[in-house]
Amino acid sequence: MNKVKTTSEKSLTNNSRIVGLLAQLEKINSESLLVEADTARYVTSKILHLAQSQEKTRKEMTAKGSPAIEVILSTLENTRDLQTTLNILNILIELVSVGGGRKASALVSKGGTQILLQLLLSASKDSPPNEELMVQLHSLLAKIGPKDKKFGVKARISGTLNISLNLVKQSLQNHRLILPCLQVLRVYSTNSVNAVSLGKNGVVELMFKIIGPFSKKNTGLMKVALDTLAALLKSKTNARRAVDRGYVHVLLTSYVDWHRHDSRHRHMLIRKGILQCIKSVTNIKLGRKAFIDANGMKILYNTSQDCLAVRTLDPLVNTSSLIMRKCFPKNRLPLPTIKSVFHFQLPVIPISGPVAQLYSLPPEVDDVVDESDDNDDIETESEIENENEDDKDHLFKNDDIETDINKLKPRQELGRPTEELKMYEQFFPELSDNFKDYDLVFKEPKPFASDANLGGPIVVPTAGEEQSVEANHSVMGITVKESHHLQAEECNKRPAFLDLPKNDRNKDNSLQQQSDQKKLLSSCQCLSYEIVKGLDRITLQNTSKNEQYYKTGCVMKKESKTSLTSLTCNKPCQHVSSCGSVLFEGRSVQLGKLCFTGVDPEEEDDSSSHSSGEQVILEVPDILPLHDPDLYIEIVKNTKSVPEYSEVAYPDYFGHIPPPFKEPILERPYGVQRTKISQDIERLIHQNDIIDRVIYDLDNPSYSVPEEGEILKFNSKFESGNLRKVIQIRKNEYDLILNSDINSNHYHQWFYFEVSGMRPGIGYRFNIINCEKSNSQFNYGMQPLMYSVQEALNSRPWWTRVGTDICYYKNHFARSSIAAGGQKGKSYYTITFTVNFPHKDDVCYFAYHYPYTYSTLRMHLQKLESMHNPQQIYFRQDTLCETLSGNSCPLVTITAMPESNYFEHICQFRNRPYIFLSARVHPGETNASWVMKGTLEYLMSNNPTAQSLRESYIFKIVPMLNPDGVINGNHRCSLSGEDLNRQWQNPNPDLHPTIYHAKGLLQYLAAIKRLPLVYCDYHGHSRKKNVFMYGCSIKETVWHTNVSAASCDLIEDLGYRGLQIGTRELEEMGAKFCVGLLRLKRLTSPLEFNLPSCLLDIENELIESSCKVTSPTTYVLDEDEPRFLEEVDYSAESNDEQDIELADNAGNYEPSVQEEGLSDSEMTRTHLP
Repeated sequence: MNKVKTTSEKSLTNNSRIVGLLAQLEKINSESLLVEADTARYVTSKILHLAQSQEKTRKEMTAKGSPAIEVILSTLENTRDLQTTLNILNILIELVSVGGGRKASALVSKGGTQILLQLLLSASKDSPPNEELMVQLHSLLAKIGPKDKKFGVKARISGTLNISLNLVKQSLQNHRLILPCLQVLRVYSTNSVNAVSLGKNGVVELMFKIIGPFSKKNTGLMKVALDTLAALLKSKTNARRAVDRGYVHVLLTSYVDWHRHDSRHRHMLIRKGILQCIKSVTNIKLGRKAFIDANGMKILYNTSQDCLAVRTLDPLVNTSSLIMRKCFPKNRLPLPTIKSVFHFQLPVIPISGPVAQLYSLPPEVDDVVDESDDNDDIETESEIENENEDDKDHLFKNDDIETDINKLKPRQELGRPTEELKMYEQFFPELSDNFKDYDLVFKEPKPFASDANLGGPIVVPTAGEEQSVEANHSVMGITVKESHHLQAEECNKRPAFLDLPKNDRNKDNSLQQQSDQKKLLSSCQCLSYEIVKGLDRITLQNTSKNEQYYKTGCVMKKESKTSLTSLTCNKPCQHVSSCGSVLFEGRSVQLGKLCFTGVDPEEEDDSSSHSSGEQVILEVPDILPLHDPDLYIEIVKNTKSVPEYSEVAYPDYFGHIPPPFKEPILERPYGVQRTKISQDIERLIHQNDIIDRVIYDLDNPSYSVPEEGEILKFNSKFESGNLRKVIQIRKNEYDLILNSDINSNHYHQWFYFEVSGMRPGIGYRFNIINCEKSNSQFNYGMQPLMYSVQEALNSRPWWTRVGTDICYYKNHFARSSIAAGGQKGKSYYTITFTVNFPHKDDVCYFAYHYPYTYSTLRMHLQKLESMHNPQQIYFRQDTLCETLSGNSCPLVTITAMPESNYFEHICQFRNRPYIFLSARVHPGETNASWVMKGTLEYLMSNNPTAQSLRESYIFKIVPMLNPDGVINGNHRCSLSGEDLNRQWQNPNPDLHPTIYHAKGLLQYLAAIKRLPLVYCDYHGHSRKKNVFMYGCSIKETVWHTNVSAASCDLIEDLGYRGLQIGTRELEEMGAKFCVGLLRLKRLTSPLEFNLPSCLLDIENELIESSCKVTSPTTYVLDEDEPRFLEEVDYSAESNDEQDIELADNAGNYEPSVQEEGLSDSEMTRTHLP
């Protein structure tokens, strides 16, 4: 008890003493001329003693509201006594050293920087200046300088920049003095103007007098000098000065010396400091050239290889890798031109835009590599360049609707003449058909069963139409007869200017009639050499649904014009040589070659044990009810491509079923990227080891592939294929170059190609070297897709995720800024992956994402039409228009048939709200087509919910807005060379027919007061995960956020976390989107249309959540990506999102839109309940 009391009294005494001392010091400040210096010296020495010995004293002096710092700074400003000044400097150093950055900031906020700089200026006038004062003053400035954002400006204005520099020049041997001076110079140099000024006064040369070869002495001084030099060399002026004086060679020599002698790695910070100086000086072209001339690539490559075994030296390896990548000489792609190898003559050349610019480029301009200093890509401190600013610049220059709030204002007039819109009436026969010639469920008229909540016709709610409401709501209880009269009257209302006779077009069902005579999907069969020799046509056979899911063996049919011969195989497959089988006469179309040796030995044993000498038939019973290989071939005959493809890829012929296993996201191996970069750098260092042989080249069709057994063979001459050139780099390594979109010189991302001639047990490395996006999900666990023909013939017809050592990084290939349309991001990126093939001489296909061709869509629509029940489902397939190359753009209508042709049932049918859906405006976003497939199949199913949807809505669907782009393997554009998703504002009927007429459909609906309740356009996204939506305003945009599910009706299915997305999940999302539409039924009141409260409140909830603003109208939620050496920009990507001008009322004749985006790889899934 007594001890506690004693401690308390002591604390009180100490507190009283510091308060008293500060009061004395404040009194001295006010009477400075009358008090002797000894008094101030005594008081400050006592305060220093207490600050050094008592932690509580330091806390009290820096506590909020304490006047201690102001009193001490005031004394420092007024005193002329050297010892008092030193005491105060030591007090401040003590307070700042213990308190950290917060205490230094407090000192800055109270004007400490100006007082200290003024003191430095005064002290420098003494001859000679007091060493102790200069040491303490610079020590304190070095601590508070980094906390003062305007420190460099204040120093320059006060005239103290050169004081520290001159002290270093005069005291090179006085390490105690020059160390804090160098620390202050380092802070000065963070200001570019100061760095240039100091450079003119010889600071760069001075630093190289301090930096030297390996020595165990003065390592602290060496480290600070290197840090100062690295900061100075960020200035291009100083960097050029260093290059002119030959200092790049000096730095490399010093680095080798420290690397050789620092065997115990005790001086890693010095070695890294030298690398930081090299990194800064190589930001300019002259520095990179000097680095190459000094053999820097080989030096850093060899030293970094020595460091790989020690994990703590990773900073050295990473910095060396960054420098080598930056200094690797920029090369143009090994192509005659970066324009597409295919050309399509446009009916009209645009006046402005990317296509016009492409046509106006001078010859060979795209072969120029621009390496001017003005366009240098200055690297950031992270290993990989951060290109967020480039993306943001581009974001505000595009035609995205969401970046221009003025575009959201509704227009009050039709975009096209009303007479012209009459042409679209033919696509809406459901609004005028009386169904007298249809075989309905009820032959006789049946009394109309009105909903208890409805007393009149079901009127389509629109955001822009103010519907009249009777004051007396009891009118809803009118008699049935009156109700009939009102409904009939409503049904017969049509705008006079659109009163055209009905024009029922006869659809061409010839393909469907042929398909009805064929089997449903057969899948995969083994081929013996004897069978293949006699085959003119390959077909697959389907057997009873009740038999075993898969059986081994094979069945083949040979079809001629007059007869059909079935062949069966009772033995294991033997070696099958390469062949290209003609599939039909007339226009020649071939399947790809079959190159394989038969099933694996284990599979042969299984096959023998199961067959027991009896014939076993391979079958896939109703696995793919919408896939028919023979029908697919028939459709391909009528598909028009610019290259006039004559081959069919086996995955498209066989079809794809989701594998019966989950595919988790691939874990990224540590250091895989730097390993791949090192292998790329070896190409420059060991050029004699590089084969550099062209294996495949679309630019040179007559090029003959060397017939060597160990060389892979490539092909992409089939629908949606994209591979332009292949160069063999090493024995098992190949560089692949993708083709640009037609009538374009960029948009490289989508790939789909065939590989054959492989050997098992060998790791083949593939490098796709001309990608353009600054990052990819390939850096976060996504794998490319592979389809093995051998696996398909062994009853496993599916795409699977394959590949190891996958990464995506910037390479040394570039294009000129002129060819890039003025964009700063001129470098290309590499997707690299390594594959071990399981079978010898297999035929495998690789793709960016699950392919879904135009012919596949046509086949699926034909099968849907043939399989539906016409008594229940109203299904109509029209041709909206023809594309530039003459392919039809399908338009699908789906709803429920009326119960009878009684006028009330017909009226209910005609008044169903419209749902407008579209997809695949960007060809490379194949996941959108798989989601659309799920939507179509669900809407055509016998599911009770699907039937309810059909009875509630009329679905108008354009499942593929860009058929030409899909057919020709484009990634983003149509044959016009333009992004169709940027043409909604003012589409050209000659250049953008699908957009022009899709918009015309919507304008027609607006003209007859039938705006769609929902318009959703399906997309994919290359760098985002999850399922999300964009809308024309944030209130109509639903994001997957941390907002509670109760407020925004979002539910996350955790079962998909950590998995790569597959077609099963994509199709499921299409079905679940339909289920979400069913919730809108409660909004379709006959009187008014009310937005759900969750959408009205979503804006405030989003803004309050953790989100960042990237454009005036777009909020992007932070992603939870794991950090790694390359950072991903997850800002709203202007060229990855779709936005259409929309209306808020009937005055604007364009519909409300929500865009559904689906990523190539999803870690979580969101489904709308």
